Amino acid sequence: MIFNIEYETMPREALESIQLRRLQATLERAYATVPFYRERLQAAGITPANIKTLEDLQAIPFTTKQDLRDNYPFGMFAVPMTNVVRIHASSGTTGQPTVVGYTARDIGTWAELMARSLSAGGATREDIIHNAYGYGLFTGGLGVHYGAEKLGASIIPVSGGNTKRQVIIMKDFGPTILTATPSYALHLAEVAIEMGVSFQNLKFKYGIFGAEPWSETMRREIENKLHLSAVDIYGLSEVIGPGVAIECHEAKKGLHIFEDHFIPEIIDPSTGKVLPYGETGELVFTSLTKEAFPVIRYRTRDISCLNPEPCICGRTHVRMQRVSGRTDDMLIIRGVNVFPSQIESVLMNVDEVEPHYQLLVDRKDNLDILTVRVEVGERLFSDEVKKLQSLEAKIEKDIKEYLGVSAKVKLVEPKTIARSEGKAVRVIDNRKI
Repeated sequence: MIFNIEYETMPREALESIQLRRLQATLERAYATVPFYRERLQAAGITPANIKTLEDLQAIPFTTKQDLRDNYPFGMFAVPMTNVVRIHASSGTTGQPTVVGYTARDIGTWAELMARSLSAGGATREDIIHNAYGYGLFTGGLGVHYGAEKLGASIIPVSGGNTKRQVIIMKDFGPTILTATPSYALHLAEVAIEMGVSFQNLKFKYGIFGAEPWSETMRREIENKLHLSAVDIYGLSEVIGPGVAIECHEAKKGLHIFEDHFIPEIIDPSTGKVLPYGETGELVFTSLTKEAFPVIRYRTRDISCLNPEPCICGRTHVRMQRVSGRTDDMLIIRGVNVFPSQIESVLMNVDEVEPHYQLLVDRKDNLDILTVRVEVGERLFSDEVKKLQSLEAKIEKDIKEYLGVSAKVKLVEPKTIARSEGKAVRVIDNRKI
C-alpha cells in the first residue's frame, strides 16, 4: 500500500518543481533567521535570490556535524523557542551532542513521513506494531510511534530493554510488525530461544530495521531466525529522524527517499564534488519542509549511491543503496579501507559462527593490528581445539581474500560479546585511546 499516492508517485517534472519552490523558501527562511547560514552564504557570495535552479544548490557550502556542535544548543534553530514543541539530541558519545528542534508542523511532517515508511515496509492500519526502538532523546522510538498512529495502526511502545518481558508481550499481544535495530532484533531471537518461544509461532509478518548499518547476509539471518520479511529504514536526527528513506517490501532493492521533503546528493568525501547517479560516495541532504531546524547540504558521513530507475512498487522517488558504512567508521588498516559491514558480510557466510562480532584495532611497533572477535555456537565451542583453530584460519583467509587485509580471528564463547538495546558497538579502536 502507498500511503500518499499523490506525492510518492509524482512525475519527475512535477516533483522537481515542488523541490525548487520549497528549496527557495527554506533558504530565504534560514538566511533571515539563522546567523550561521546567513554568514556562510555571505562568505560564499550567495543570497537566496541566486538560487534559481536545483543545480544552483551545488554552489552553497556544506553543513557538517561540527557546525551543529559549534552552535550548541539552539544556535541553528530558525524559529523562537516559543514555537519549538519538541527537542531531541544525539548521545554525544563522540563529542558535543547535536540538538534538533521541531515545531508542531514539523511533528506533523515527521508523522506523515513515518506513516509512509511503515506503509512501504508492509504495515497497514490493521497491524499491531511492536516498537522496540528507544524512546527519549533518541528519535527512533517516538518517530515510529507517531507514524504508527498517523497510519492508524496499533502501537506497543515497549522501547528497548527488558528483553524477556518483550518476548512475553510478543507472545501474548500478537504483534505483526517489529521495529528495532537489526542487532537488537537478533538479540530478541536469541532470548526467545532461551525462553522456549519460537518466532515461527508468533504473528510477525514484517520487520523494519535501521539506526545502524547492516548487510544483506544479516538480513537473511534475521529473516531465518525471526520468520518475517525484513526491510531497511534510514534516517538521522539532524535531518528529521527515521523516515527519510525506506525500502519497499515489494522489491527490497534500495530505499526510497521522500524527495518532496529532502534533496539528496552523493559527493566525493575527499573533494566534495557531486557525483552522478550510480557512483558511490557520501550522502548529503537538504531539508525542504522543516521549520525549526532546517539543514542545508548536510554531510551525513554515510556511504551510499543513488538509483533513479523506476521501482515495481510504483514509487517514483530516487532510491539510495543501503548504507555500507560511515566515513568516520571506516578503518584504515595498513593502507586498506575497511568498513565493519564488510567484515560482517564475510562472517555471515560462515555457518558455524553467530551474528555477534566486534572489531578491535591496536597498534604495535607502528603497525596496525586488526582482531575480529566473533561468537560460535555452543556445540562447536565444546568441540576440540583443533576444529576451532581450523575455523579461525578459514575466516582469516576469507577476510584476506575478500578485503585484502590481514586480520587475527578469535572465536569466543556464546554470549561473550555484550548485547546492545540500541546501536551495536562494533569497533573498539585502541589507537585513539
